[in-house]
Amino acid sequence: MATQTAALSRPTAPASAGLLLPAFTLWWREIVRFYRQKSRVVGVLASPLVFWIVLGSGFGTSLRTAGGANQQHYLDYLYPGTLILIVLFTSIFAMMSLIEDRKEGFLLSVMVAPVPRSAIVLGKVLGGTTLAAMQGMIFLVFAPFAGVHLNLLQVLLVVVVVFLVSFALTALGFAIAWPMDSTSAFHGIINLFLIPLWLLSGALFRPSGASGWIRALMYMNPLTYGVEALRDLLYPGMDSPFTLPEAMATLLLFSLAMFGFAFLMANRRTTRPAA
Repeated sequence: MATQTAALSRPTAPASAGLLLPAFTLWWREIVRFYRQKSRVVGVLASPLVFWIVLGSGFGTSLRTAGGANQQHYLDYLYPGTLILIVLFTSIFAMMSLIEDRKEGFLLSVMVAPVPRSAIVLGKVLGGTTLAAMQGMIFLVFAPFAGVHLNLLQVLLVVVVVFLVSFALTALGFAIAWPMDSTSAFHGIINLFLIPLWLLSGALFRPSGASGWIRALMYMNPLTYGVEALRDLLYPGMDSPFTLPEAMATLLLFSLAMFGFAFLMANRRTTRPAA
Protein backbone atom coordinates (compact mmCIF):
# COMPACT_ATOMS: atom_id res chain seq x y z
CA MET A 1 0.00 0.00 0.00
CA ALA A 2 2.86 2.32 0.90
CA THR A 3 4.52 1.58 -2.44
CA GLN A 4 1.32 2.44 -4.32
CA THR A 5 0.93 5.65 -2.35
CA ALA A 6 4.52 6.64 -3.11
CA ALA A 7 4.00 5.91 -6.80
CA LEU A 8 0.89 8.05 -6.87
CA SER A 9 2.56 10.92 -5.08
CA ARG A 10 5.68 10.85 -7.31
CA PRO A 11 5.63 13.77 -9.77
CA THR A 12 5.17 12.64 -13.36
CA ALA A 13 7.17 14.04 -16.27
CA PRO A 14 5.21 16.06 -18.78
CA ALA A 15 3.94 14.10 -21.75
CA SER A 16 5.95 16.29 -24.10
CA ALA A 17 9.18 15.02 -22.51
CA GLY A 18 8.44 11.56 -23.89
CA LEU A 19 7.80 13.03 -27.34
CA LEU A 20 10.29 15.84 -27.85
CA LEU A 21 13.51 14.18 -26.68
CA PRO A 22 13.17 11.04 -28.87
CA ALA A 23 12.01 13.19 -31.78
CA PHE A 24 15.00 15.52 -31.35
CA THR A 25 17.38 12.55 -31.16
CA LEU A 26 16.03 11.03 -34.38
CA TRP A 27 16.09 14.46 -36.05
CA TRP A 28 19.74 14.99 -35.13
CA ARG A 29 20.64 11.48 -36.28
CA GLU A 30 19.20 12.22 -39.71
CA ILE A 31 21.23 15.44 -40.01
CA VAL A 32 24.52 13.84 -38.97
CA ARG A 33 23.93 10.76 -41.11
CA PHE A 34 23.24 12.79 -44.24
CA TYR A 35 26.24 15.10 -44.02
CA ARG A 36 28.62 12.24 -43.28
CA GLN A 37 27.74 10.86 -46.72
CA LYS A 38 29.34 13.51 -48.93
CA SER A 39 28.26 11.84 -52.16
CA ARG A 40 24.58 12.33 -51.21
CA VAL A 41 25.13 16.04 -50.59
CA VAL A 42 26.86 16.51 -53.94
CA GLY A 43 24.39 14.33 -55.84
CA VAL A 44 21.30 16.08 -54.52
CA LEU A 45 22.57 19.49 -55.67
CA ALA A 46 24.60 18.59 -58.74
CA SER A 47 22.00 16.55 -60.65
CA PRO A 48 19.20 19.17 -60.62
CA LEU A 49 21.76 21.94 -61.26
CA VAL A 50 23.01 20.21 -64.42
CA PHE A 51 19.39 19.49 -65.40
CA TRP A 52 18.48 23.18 -64.95
CA ILE A 53 21.45 24.51 -66.92
CA VAL A 54 21.29 22.04 -69.80
CA LEU A 55 17.50 21.97 -70.27
CA GLY A 56 17.01 25.68 -69.57
CA SER A 57 19.81 26.74 -71.91
CA GLY A 58 18.80 24.17 -74.51
CA PHE A 59 15.26 25.43 -74.86
CA GLY A 60 16.32 29.05 -74.35
CA THR A 61 13.67 31.23 -75.98
CA SER A 62 12.21 28.37 -78.04
CA LEU A 63 9.31 27.99 -75.60
CA ARG A 64 7.41 31.19 -75.04
CA THR A 65 6.29 31.28 -71.42
CA ALA A 66 4.58 34.66 -71.57
CA GLY A 67 3.88 37.45 -73.94
CA GLY A 68 5.02 41.05 -74.27
CA ALA A 69 7.16 42.50 -71.48
CA ASN A 70 6.79 39.35 -69.39
CA GLN A 71 8.59 37.17 -71.92
CA GLN A 72 10.92 34.83 -69.99
CA HIS A 73 14.00 32.89 -70.92
CA TYR A 74 13.30 29.22 -70.24
CA LEU A 75 16.29 29.11 -67.87
CA ASP A 76 14.42 31.59 -65.66
CA TYR A 77 11.10 29.79 -65.99
CA LEU A 78 12.62 26.45 -65.00
CA TYR A 79 14.36 27.81 -61.89
CA PRO A 80 11.43 27.44 -59.39
CA GLY A 81 10.70 23.93 -60.66
CA THR A 82 14.35 22.95 -60.25
CA LEU A 83 14.30 24.19 -56.67
CA ILE A 84 11.24 22.02 -56.03
CA LEU A 85 13.04 19.08 -57.70
CA ILE A 86 15.94 19.44 -55.24
CA VAL A 87 13.47 19.48 -52.36
CA LEU A 88 11.69 16.42 -53.75
CA PHE A 89 14.88 14.41 -54.20
CA THR A 90 16.18 15.27 -50.72
CA SER A 91 12.85 14.72 -48.97
CA ILE A 92 12.03 11.40 -50.56
CA PHE A 93 15.46 9.82 -50.57
CA ALA A 94 16.11 10.91 -46.99
CA MET A 95 13.34 8.48 -46.07
CA MET A 96 15.28 5.61 -47.62
CA SER A 97 17.09 5.64 -44.28
CA LEU A 98 13.89 4.23 -42.81
CA ILE A 99 14.32 1.06 -44.87
CA GLU A 100 18.02 0.91 -43.97
CA ASP A 101 17.17 1.35 -40.28
CA ARG A 102 14.76 -1.59 -40.51
CA LYS A 103 17.38 -3.83 -42.11
CA GLU A 104 20.03 -2.85 -39.54
CA GLY A 105 17.67 -3.46 -36.61
CA PHE A 106 17.76 0.14 -35.42
CA LEU A 107 14.10 0.75 -36.18
CA LEU A 108 13.07 -2.35 -34.23
CA SER A 109 15.02 -1.19 -31.19
CA VAL A 110 13.29 2.21 -31.37
CA MET A 111 9.86 0.62 -31.74
CA VAL A 112 10.27 -1.65 -28.70
CA ALA A 113 11.56 1.26 -26.59
CA PRO A 114 9.03 3.20 -24.47
CA VAL A 115 8.76 5.82 -27.18
CA PRO A 116 5.46 6.87 -28.79
CA ARG A 117 5.14 6.24 -32.51
CA SER A 118 4.38 9.94 -32.94
CA ALA A 119 7.96 10.71 -31.80
CA ILE A 120 9.36 8.41 -34.50
CA VAL A 121 7.23 10.05 -37.18
CA LEU A 122 7.98 13.58 -35.98
CA GLY A 123 11.72 13.03 -35.64
CA LYS A 124 12.20 11.32 -38.99
CA VAL A 125 9.94 13.73 -40.87
CA LEU A 126 11.50 16.84 -39.34
CA GLY A 127 14.95 15.45 -40.08
CA GLY A 128 14.15 14.97 -43.76
CA THR A 129 12.36 18.32 -43.87
CA THR A 130 15.38 20.15 -42.44
CA LEU A 131 17.70 18.53 -44.96
CA ALA A 132 15.41 19.26 -47.91
CA ALA A 133 14.78 22.86 -46.87
CA MET A 134 18.50 23.51 -46.37
CA GLN A 135 19.37 22.04 -49.76
CA GLY A 136 16.63 24.11 -51.39
CA MET A 137 17.81 27.32 -49.75
CA ILE A 138 21.41 26.62 -50.83
CA PHE A 139 20.13 26.56 -54.41
CA LEU A 140 19.02 30.19 -53.95
CA VAL A 141 22.68 31.10 -54.37
CA PHE A 142 22.08 30.71 -58.10
CA ALA A 143 19.02 32.99 -58.06
CA PRO A 144 20.82 36.02 -59.55
CA PHE A 145 21.74 33.92 -62.59
CA ALA A 146 17.99 33.39 -63.13
CA GLY A 147 17.25 37.11 -62.90
CA VAL A 148 15.96 36.84 -59.31
CA HIS A 149 16.66 39.56 -56.74
CA LEU A 150 14.87 39.05 -53.43
CA ASN A 151 14.21 41.36 -50.52
CA LEU A 152 14.07 40.13 -46.93
CA LEU A 153 10.29 39.57 -46.91
CA GLN A 154 10.46 37.55 -50.13
CA VAL A 155 13.27 35.40 -48.71
CA LEU A 156 11.22 34.68 -45.57
CA LEU A 157 8.18 33.71 -47.63
CA VAL A 158 10.32 31.49 -49.87
CA VAL A 159 11.62 29.77 -46.72
CA VAL A 160 8.02 29.13 -45.58
CA VAL A 161 7.01 27.71 -48.97
CA VAL A 162 10.10 25.50 -49.19
CA PHE A 163 9.54 24.26 -45.63
CA LEU A 164 5.90 23.36 -46.31
CA VAL A 165 6.77 21.52 -49.53
CA SER A 166 9.66 19.74 -47.80
CA PHE A 167 7.50 18.72 -44.84
CA ALA A 168 4.70 17.38 -47.06
CA LEU A 169 7.03 15.41 -49.34
CA THR A 170 9.06 14.01 -46.45
CA ALA A 171 5.90 12.85 -44.70
CA LEU A 172 4.74 11.26 -47.96
CA GLY A 173 8.12 9.55 -48.32
CA PHE A 174 7.84 8.26 -44.75
CA ALA A 175 4.39 6.81 -45.44
CA ILE A 176 5.68 5.08 -48.60
CA ALA A 177 8.87 3.75 -47.00
CA TRP A 178 7.32 2.56 -43.69
CA PRO A 179 5.80 -0.74 -44.92
CA MET A 180 8.71 -1.52 -47.28
CA ASP A 181 11.80 -3.60 -46.66
CA SER A 182 13.37 -3.19 -50.11
CA THR A 183 15.05 -0.10 -51.53
CA SER A 184 14.38 -1.43 -55.04
CA ALA A 185 10.63 -1.37 -54.41
CA PHE A 186 10.99 2.15 -53.01
CA HIS A 187 12.77 3.31 -56.17
CA GLY A 188 9.99 1.75 -58.25
CA ILE A 189 7.34 3.75 -56.41
CA ILE A 190 9.41 6.91 -56.84
CA ASN A 191 9.71 6.45 -60.59
CA LEU A 192 6.07 5.49 -61.01
CA PHE A 193 4.44 8.10 -58.82
CA LEU A 194 6.62 10.96 -57.57
CA ILE A 195 8.44 11.92 -60.77
CA PRO A 196 5.10 12.34 -62.64
CA LEU A 197 3.95 14.37 -59.62
CA TRP A 198 6.78 16.80 -60.36
CA LEU A 199 6.28 16.73 -64.13
CA LEU A 200 2.63 17.74 -63.65
CA SER A 201 3.48 20.54 -61.20
CA GLY A 202 3.98 23.29 -63.77
CA ALA A 203 7.75 23.03 -63.43
CA LEU A 204 8.25 22.33 -67.15
CA PHE A 205 5.19 23.97 -68.72
CA ARG A 206 2.38 26.25 -67.62
CA PRO A 207 -1.08 24.82 -66.91
CA SER A 208 -2.71 27.43 -69.15
CA GLY A 209 -1.06 25.99 -72.26
CA ALA A 210 -1.67 22.31 -71.50
CA SER A 211 -4.45 20.05 -72.80
CA GLY A 212 -7.68 20.11 -70.81
CA TRP A 213 -7.21 16.79 -69.02
CA ILE A 214 -3.55 17.53 -68.23
CA ARG A 215 -4.54 20.95 -66.90
CA ALA A 216 -7.15 19.31 -64.65
CA LEU A 217 -4.51 16.92 -63.26
CA MET A 218 -2.13 19.82 -62.67
CA TYR A 219 -4.75 21.75 -60.70
CA MET A 220 -5.38 18.66 -58.55
CA ASN A 221 -1.65 18.23 -57.93
CA PRO A 222 -0.67 19.88 -54.61
CA LEU A 223 2.90 20.31 -55.85
CA THR A 224 1.60 22.71 -58.51
CA TYR A 225 0.73 25.16 -55.74
CA GLY A 226 4.27 25.00 -54.40
CA VAL A 227 5.79 25.73 -57.82
CA GLU A 228 3.35 28.58 -58.48
CA ALA A 229 3.92 30.07 -55.01
CA LEU A 230 7.68 30.10 -55.62
CA ARG A 231 7.24 31.53 -59.11
CA ASP A 232 5.00 34.28 -57.73
CA LEU A 233 7.62 35.17 -55.10
CA LEU A 234 10.66 34.92 -57.37
CA TYR A 235 9.08 36.68 -60.35
CA PRO A 236 6.41 39.13 -59.09
CA GLY A 237 4.05 40.30 -61.77
CA MET A 238 3.98 37.06 -63.74
CA ASP A 239 0.54 35.64 -64.50
CA SER A 240 -0.45 32.87 -62.07
CA PRO A 241 -3.62 30.75 -61.83
CA PHE A 242 -3.57 31.10 -58.01
CA THR A 243 -2.95 33.89 -55.57
CA LEU A 244 -0.09 33.49 -53.12
CA PRO A 245 -2.40 33.07 -50.06
CA GLU A 246 -4.39 30.38 -51.92
CA ALA A 247 -1.23 28.50 -52.84
CA MET A 248 0.23 28.67 -49.32
CA ALA A 249 -3.06 27.61 -47.71
CA THR A 250 -3.20 24.59 -50.03
CA LEU A 251 0.40 23.70 -49.15
CA LEU A 252 -0.42 23.91 -45.44
CA LEU A 253 -3.38 21.54 -45.85
CA PHE A 254 -1.26 19.21 -47.96
CA SER A 255 1.44 19.15 -45.27
CA LEU A 256 -1.02 18.37 -42.49
CA ALA A 257 -2.70 15.67 -44.57
CA MET A 258 0.61 13.97 -45.41
CA PHE A 259 1.78 14.07 -41.79
CA GLY A 260 -1.52 12.53 -40.72
CA PHE A 261 -1.08 9.86 -43.39
CA ALA A 262 2.45 9.10 -42.15
CA PHE A 263 1.20 8.91 -38.56
CA LEU A 264 -1.58 6.49 -39.55
CA MET A 265 0.89 4.27 -41.42
CA ALA A 266 3.23 4.16 -38.42
CA ASN A 267 0.38 3.22 -36.08
CA ARG A 268 -1.23 0.68 -38.40
CA ARG A 269 -1.60 -2.74 -36.82
CA THR A 270 -0.25 -5.55 -38.97
CA THR A 271 -0.85 -9.20 -38.39
CA ARG A 272 1.30 -12.04 -39.64
CA PRO A 273 -0.22 -15.39 -40.56
CA ALA A 274 0.52 -18.18 -38.13
CA ALA A 275 3.18 -20.64 -39.20
